[in-house]
Amino acid sequence: MRRHPFLRLIAFGLLVICCVTAVGQKFQPKSIVFKGAPEYTDDELLAAANLKKGAVLTVPEMKEHFERLRDSGVFESVLYKFDGEELLFELSPAAQLYPVRISNLPLTPGKELDQKLHSKFPLYHGKVPSEGGLLDGMRQALEDMLAQQGIKTSVKALPYGTPGTKDVTAMSFMVDSPSMVVGMIHVEGVSQEFQEKVKAVAGHTAGTPYDTENSARNVEVAFESFYIDEGLASVKVHAERMPDVEITAQQVAVPFSVNIVEGRVYKLGAVHLSTYSVISQADFEKAVATYNQAQTRVKGITLRAIWGFVATRYKSHGYLDCKVDPHAEFDEGTGIANFSVDIDSGPVYRLGLVKFESVSDDLRKLLMRNWQMLPGDVFDESYVASFIGNAQKADPVLMRSLAGVKTIYDVRADPNSHEVNVLIRFERTT
Repeated sequence: MRRHPFLRLIAFGLLVICCVTAVGQKFQPKSIVFKGAPEYTDDELLAAANLKKGAVLTVPEMKEHFERLRDSGVFESVLYKFDGEELLFELSPAAQLYPVRISNLPLTPGKELDQKLHSKFPLYHGKVPSEGGLLDGMRQALEDMLAQQGIKTSVKALPYGTPGTKDVTAMSFMVDSPSMVVGMIHVEGVSQEFQEKVKAVAGHTAGTPYDTENSARNVEVAFESFYIDEGLASVKVHAERMPDVEITAQQVAVPFSVNIVEGRVYKLGAVHLSTYSVISQADFEKAVATYNQAQTRVKGITLRAIWGFVATRYKSHGYLDCKVDPHAEFDEGTGIANFSVDIDSGPVYRLGLVKFESVSDDLRKLLMRNWQMLPGDVFDESYVASFIGNAQKADPVLMRSLAGVKTIYDVRADPNSHEVNVLIRFERTT
């Protein structure tokens, strides 16, 4: 955030010019006026400046109130002047304020937490600057809230966004030490058949890193995945954080309660794709029948194989960003689970270039003669994966030359240009 020391000097100069008097002399402004920040009320600005209407102030005290606003980090610049009657603050809002993300603190984000923070920091409207008094105050307030739970630690505020870019979408508040983990998981609603297996799921899930926003859902997914794999496709799982954390010197364990409604076993019925632009309906139905030969119950491994088949077919036609989104419809009367599948194919990717590394020039030329996918062609990742094996079968020289050689593929897709560059590297293993 840019600061303007020259402007601050002007502000103080205006005060001195308007009030050529002894430093200790006191004044009572008839009015206190704020301009330039309509998103904040006068009461919020007065509280942030620690000012009260009708206050009697010395010149240094006026400067102290000005500095509280200036140093909050919320405003790009703050000017003030006093003409003997009106104390005026001219505010220029900050260039950027960021939403708050509670990363791994055992607190509950939302309206109640925001209200608590706003009561302490009147300029907090759900967003904070990247530096300044408001950000520092928020860190301290969150540390105090953790201390009330017995967690003594330091809270850090870090930019949150796309790794490797300047795309900051939030300021993330987190702690490094002690480590924050998912604690004991208390499960209800489990039938006798699955008691031991569910205990194992709970044991594997406890100890994973705790995330304020996502851990409850991650816990639910762990149990949902187990039940779906067992054929109970309509299982309902609700996970909720419990209040009493378990604290040791090394970690803070955040416990969860989980309620499960197991549902019943279903057979797989019809599976309908939203589009058959890449896969024919006949080929798709044949694949579904192949993956679901037993027809006894809908298992997670079967469903994942079907969705994977769809995604692979689309990606072989250059749709590398393809998203497969299945929706289940359960018929309780027949015990049949039907699925409708939405497909967002995304853009078509094309080959940019292919490069062979760690080979002689003669071998590189031979490989290029066998390579059939040209720059600009629709990219097919399955062609890359099978290229070396197929080329060796077709060419005895390549078979001999690449015997005992490990092939490593590096496929780099550019989401902006939708071009794919392929690097194929060889490492001798014998």
